[in-house]
Amino acid sequence: MLNRLKLVKTPREFWGWFLYRFNPSWMSDRLRLEMKYLYRMREHLDLDHPATFNEKLQWLKLYDRNPKYTMMVDKYLVKDYIARTLGEEHVIPTLAVYKSADDIDFDALPDQFVMKCNHDSHSVTVCRDKSKLNRDAVREYYRKRLQFEAFEVCEEWAYKDVPRRILVEKYMEDTSGDALMDYKWFCFDGEPKIMYMSRDASKHPTTDFFDMDFNPLPIKMQDPNSEVLPEKPAQFEEMKSMARRLSQGIPQVRVDFYVINDQIYFGEFTFYHCGGMQKIKPEEWNVRMGEMIRLYDSTKA
Repeated sequence: MLNRLKLVKTPREFWGWFLYRFNPSWMSDRLRLEMKYLYRMREHLDLDHPATFNEKLQWLKLYDRNPKYTMMVDKYLVKDYIARTLGEEHVIPTLAVYKSADDIDFDALPDQFVMKCNHDSHSVTVCRDKSKLNRDAVREYYRKRLQFEAFEVCEEWAYKDVPRRILVEKYMEDTSGDALMDYKWFCFDGEPKIMYMSRDASKHPTTDFFDMDFNPLPIKMQDPNSEVLPEKPAQFEEMKSMARRLSQGIPQVRVDFYVINDQIYFGEFTFYHCGGMQKIKPEEWNVRMGEMIRLYDSTKA
């Protein structure tokens, strides 16, 4: 800790280090969020008159706390919800669920599988050959991940009360052999308006944005756009319909799907894309996407 503190040279860096190291509970949720936003985005957060996409996501964190969202971000519990809403065929099969890293029974698992925590977004282990897996290292990794407070990073409150588990899923591979393509639909009040395609697990990740007629949009976030735009998926309209169905009564949510060997599978719900703390370029689209969000408390709608 002392070595890290020595690297802090400015008041902004100090507050950033302090907030992420201690996440002070004596601060109000609003103040803590405002300070984290200032640290991450280097601009003040206007919660009284939010206008941009990123600003409105922060408002929703504070004022749209629908208990249903906790179930929807739980990568384990949401599967039953999707099976009842869309059908079992759209759910990636679960192989095992563990409450502790010490409970993981590698001998009972197949040679290929995917392991992740149900309460965060970056704990995925893709096992393609169990004989090469360092089991002790995997157990130690998931001991730490189960302790990780995902909600504290960007104040994404919906993750706070997710009962923590280690989830093992069937290894899914498309016949193309490439990393799976994600189809991520930004939905506003139950209406999909922007979709982007990405290969997050690829060695060279790209992200390409489209409107609802599959016209390319000049939006850039973290990853670069493709040099050659991908083709329109055959399941475009079907995924759009599913996203519309899953997002009813919600001010804003991103609904993700995979298409694996021509079959649509649900990925996840994301209520706060990149925590609402990712630069959107050009800035015009941060504003335009903000205009798509109608702010309200969904529990009272």
